[in-house]
Amino acid sequence: MELNLQPRAQACLVSGRPFAEGERVASLLVRGADGALSRCDVLAERVGEFTPPGFVVCRWARVFKPEARAENAERALKFTAENLFLTLADPATEPSPESARLVQFLALMLERKKLLRARGRSADGAHNLFEHLRTKQLYEVPAGELTPEFFAAIQAQLGALVGAPKAKPPPAAPGAVTS
Repeated sequence: MELNLQPRAQACLVSGRPFAEGERVASLLVRGADGALSRCDVLAERVGEFTPPGFVVCRWARVFKPEARAENAERALKFTAENLFLTLADPATEPSPESARLVQFLALMLERKKLLRARGRSADGAHNLFEHLRTKQLYEVPAGELTPEFFAAIQAQLGALVGAPKAKPPPAAPGAVTS
C-alpha cells in the first residue's frame, strides 16, 4: 500500500499562523468527496474550530519540531504502510481511537510482511511489543480484541484511506452474447 501525501504543514490550517517549536499539532488524514486523501495540520487547541473537508480516516497529535535540512522531502511524500505505522506508533505521537485501531492492523500486516517482529507484551499487558527489524526500535501497540466489530471498523477506515474496491460487473447469464 503506497499513498502520496503532501508533507506536514508549517502553519495551522485554521489560524494560518506558523507552528512554533514545542507546540502540539493535530494531524488528520481526510478523504474528500472527490476521493482524494489529504493531510490537515492544525494547532491542537484550535482543532475544535476545524471542519474537516471529508471523512476523517485517522488523527494523531505530536509536538512540532522544525524539519532538519537534511531530510529527504521526496521520500517523506511517499507514505507507505510502513511509514504510516512508524508515524502513528511513534512514542511522541498521541494516539486517538482511530489511529490506535489502524496501528493494530498495520502491525499485523507488517509482521506478516516480516518488517516487524512480535516481542511479547508490556508489563501491564495493555500493549503488544513489536520490533521494527530495520531500525531495531521497539514499538508498543495497543493490545485489543480482534473481533468482527474491529474488522468492520478497520475495513471502513481502510476503505476511506485507499478507496473502496470497484464493484465487479454481474456475471453474464448462461448463453448470453457479449460484445
